[in-house]
Amino acid sequence: MNSKYFKNKKAIAAPMLALLLLAGSCKKFTDLQPNNQFSETSAFSSADRVSLAVTGVYSAMQAGAYTDGTNRGYPFGAANVCQGEARGEDFIAVPSFFLITYQGDYDATTANNTAMWTTLYAGINRANVVIKGVQGAVAAGTISAAVGAAYEGECRFLRALAYHELLIHFAKPYSDDPSALGVPLQLTAVTGSPDVPAASQVQRSTVAQCYTQILADLDFAETNLPAVPAIKITHASKGAAIALKTRIKLHMKDWAGVIAEGAKLGTGTVSATYTSPIGSYALTASPDGPFASVGANYSNPESIFSIENNTNRNSGTNGSISTMFTKAPGRGLMVISPIIYDAPFWTANDLRRTLLTTTDNRYWYTSKYKDPATFTDANPIIRYAEVLLNVAEAYSRTAALSANAFSLLNAVRNRSVTAAADRFASIASFATANDLTQAILNERRIEFLGEGRRWSDIHRLVTDPVFSTGGIPSKPSSANATFATYTIGKPYAGARSVAAIPYTGGAASYKFIWPIPVVETNANPVLAAQQNPGY
Repeated sequence: MNSKYFKNKKAIAAPMLALLLLAGSCKKFTDLQPNNQFSETSAFSSADRVSLAVTGVYSAMQAGAYTDGTNRGYPFGAANVCQGEARGEDFIAVPSFFLITYQGDYDATTANNTAMWTTLYAGINRANVVIKGVQGAVAAGTISAAVGAAYEGECRFLRALAYHELLIHFAKPYSDDPSALGVPLQLTAVTGSPDVPAASQVQRSTVAQCYTQILADLDFAETNLPAVPAIKITHASKGAAIALKTRIKLHMKDWAGVIAEGAKLGTGTVSATYTSPIGSYALTASPDGPFASVGANYSNPESIFSIENNTNRNSGTNGSISTMFTKAPGRGLMVISPIIYDAPFWTANDLRRTLLTTTDNRYWYTSKYKDPATFTDANPIIRYAEVLLNVAEAYSRTAALSANAFSLLNAVRNRSVTAAADRFASIASFATANDLTQAILNERRIEFLGEGRRWSDIHRLVTDPVFSTGGIPSKPSSANATFATYTIGKPYAGARSVAAIPYTGGAASYKFIWPIPVVETNANPVLAAQQNPGY
């Protein structure tokens, strides 16, 4: 990425208990490597400083401190993608950082799941601190009410994103039991010792209460954010808030809600092509469009919201997306599993095989991430393709062989499946609505391969009466997956030495959900009494 896009500016700092969270500034791209700090009292004393404080929330979400204090891309710089794939079956973790996650060997002291909890809450607190400061700046006349509402909308969008990530790892699915324990809702700023006693007594809200708060944050963001932000893709927007709501409502099985939100982004009527009236989002002509070259994932019409990494601020050798997923010169620690590579529903001539995968004649890798040298690939949080498939599934769940669902599925699929013989010729290609829904679910696994979405789908579908994942499937180890096991169209029948983790029944079923970290339960006796069963 061209260095002219970066400009060092000042930053602020605000403590959350023992954590120091930094805020950066922005020019054309976000400067995620600040070089100065402001005191808490002066951080919101001018319009420029308020702007820098808001950028600091993105910085916290991109790179909170790992358990050893280093930047490993937690929570959203890269780690959510690595963890989301390592928890599923469509990637294999080569022995190293994410093997514990892949094998289900974690406990309440394990670094990977502990880091997700602590950095997500650090980012949430950063958002809370800035919301409080922004509201104070509006009251003082430092910024206008409209500017303040937009800044608060950015913070609340990021807070909603963080809370949903916590829920899919540390709580039961909404679709199973909305009244089950969710995660603690910390909605006020913790900036020093006076705030600590109250913060250390916050108990877990229910899953339903957490989803209600997430939607409230996203509704506020939708109302107050611009359709096109000054910095596209890596800053929150009205369209990003709506797009994320289609995901949230999908987890709630609120099919009508998914359809209503998607309609705002142009999915309400059958079309040969789809374009959003908000933000002008559209699919790129080729499936590699959002990933075609270094920097492309910062400037394409399909990426709705991504987390920036840049040459000054990234997860480096031990954590970046490109390092983890890319063959040499990357480290190649996350490799495509023959489970998905061999799946008959992934046709041999699908362009996503030729354009978005590569091999070293030992494993197959995703090639979505192009910069293992300087680690500048953005983390693709949500794309227009997901909106289309979210809405397609909602339509397929609510109508017998929905023409809308069929059209939305084909919009995503047919840009990659170009041979007429491999395409779904008409709605008559499906005998039932369930067959159409299954095709949409299959498409998600191919389209978002290497983007961390697999765990999210395993979690939300685990109790589905028709499409249940049953839990975390059994998987092959990296030793099981020899090059000969990658056979297109012939289902993988090799060894699966990593045992399944069922959602219910069986000694290991409690491991479907992660434990609250011991560093948290030691500090908060209320949460110690609300630990997830089995830990």
